[in-house]
Amino acid sequence: MDPSDWRIVRSTPLLGAVSQEIAQSLVGNQPVSVYRKGETLFRQGEAADAFFVVLGGWIKLYRVTPDGNEAVVGVYRRGETFAEAAMFLGGRYPVSAEVVTDSRLLRVDGRVLRRRIMEQPELALSMLASASYHLKALVEQIEHIKLLSAPQRLADFLVRLASAREGGATIEMPYEKALIANRLGMKPESLSRALAKLRPLGVSVDREQVSIVDVAVLVQFVESGDRGEEGF
Repeated sequence: MDPSDWRIVRSTPLLGAVSQEIAQSLVGNQPVSVYRKGETLFRQGEAADAFFVVLGGWIKLYRVTPDGNEAVVGVYRRGETFAEAAMFLGGRYPVSAEVVTDSRLLRVDGRVLRRRIMEQPELALSMLASASYHLKALVEQIEHIKLLSAPQRLADFLVRLASAREGGATIEMPYEKALIANRLGMKPESLSRALAKLRPLGVSVDREQVSIVDVAVLVQFVESGDRGEEGF
């Protein structure tokens, strides 16, 4: 890893709260791997033998429903970890993981993590912090689907991608619109309608590029509590 990779590792809830020595013992000798779009990291039900740190790109976690559809339960980007709790939940991955853009990942052996927890109990507290982070994100996702209209959910998604909370912004859609729709709990056609609803608020789309006149307007729209015409 280069210094910038190490800074990303140390910014994660799991590896940011422990000492430099413990973090180094966990990931210091692990190689960085490059994955191409569409590659599968693991499948639901497989033995959970590793967790991952995202150094670049986007990864989706999903479950296959009984009727064969995909239900996206999380999308992870640079500076986030995933699958660390799976190694303590019966030893099986409860979801599948797929690379949705070319990505750089740090794969950490589960046996090393379990051994380090036995040797360094403070690492268990970091595991709790990481689990709390994931739980908070999941609760927010469910809350947004229940309480926000489709346009508000899309506006919130764009605000989170913007680098500031006010002023103009230009955003590249990070992955396919079908996945964005799934992630936000709507159908692809609903995403198109939601984008149309945001045009009067200064949002325009040119292929994969989104331009926002003033991010603060979208923030106010999300926080307004006015669902407007739901319809989808």
